[in-house]
Parts: sequence; C-alpha cells; structure tokens
Amino acid sequence: MEATWQEQLRAVGLRVTRPRLSVLQVLAERPHADVDTIVTAAREVHPTLSPQAVYGVLQALVTGGLARRIEPAGAPALFELRVGDNHHHLVCRSCGAVADVDCTVGAAPCLTPSDTAGFVVDEAEVVFWGLCRDCRVGKPSETTKVPEHHDRGGVHE
Repeated sequence: MEATWQEQLRAVGLRVTRPRLSVLQVLAERPHADVDTIVTAAREVHPTLSPQAVYGVLQALVTGGLARRIEPAGAPALFELRVGDNHHHLVCRSCGAVADVDCTVGAAPCLTPSDTAGFVVDEAEVVFWGLCRDCRVGKPSETTKVPEHHDRGGVHE
C-alpha cells in the first residue's frame, strides 16, 4: 500500500517524505482520527515528528485531495482518507464514535437545498447525530470510550 501512497503523493505534486507516509499510514489504520491521535500514532514510527509537522502534512494532504477534514460540531477536527465519493457521517452524541454512511440519495450533491440563493451546488456535507448501539444499551466498550485526548477514531454501530 505504501507504494500506492508514493504514487498518489507524486500525482498531486507532493514530495514523498517519511512524515507524509507516516501520517497516511495512521489515517489508513485509524479513520476519523484527530490530530492528537495522529501525532501519537505517527511518533511510534517516526519519534521526532512534531505536532506542527503533522499539521503541515495534514494540510498538504487535504489540499492535494488525498485526505478529508471533517468538523463535527463541538468536536476537534477529524481526518480520513476516504475522499471524493460524497459520503456523509454518523456521530454518536455520547461517546463521539464516527461511522461513514454513503450518500443519502444518488450522486453528488445527493441533497437539494430549497433555495440555492444563486449558488451552483456540487456537494453536500451531512452529519447525522444520534446514539451508537453500545451507548443505547448503556454499555460502552473500552474501544468506544473517548479518552481524555479525544480519540474519536473508533467506529462502531
């Protein structure tokens, strides 16, 4: 998979660097990760990686279209590698778990506003809020609890 990332980085005009490969690896393993989670995990492979370097890598990946930044209300920004398919997200109000959900109807933007105010709409971003299965039954598992550093990368139903 790393060779594919090298090709993808080059295809969008980005140099292949250890920090970029480290961050891509973390995002592949932890979809919907926040920056703290990404920094901690990337440092396991690249111990000298600074938070500022991770921010720079994430900005380059988002600008290059290789990663996506999502910002659920009241939560830190989350990053994922699933891009370009107009999918949406489910977020648990209790534990903060995030899951992907495909477009609600058809192709982008898959939702039509009642008034476009003169805009040409080409994308819709939807966040569905509710309680995940574990929180509904009142038994959050250890993997779904949100630790102090806001690791919201866990996905459960």
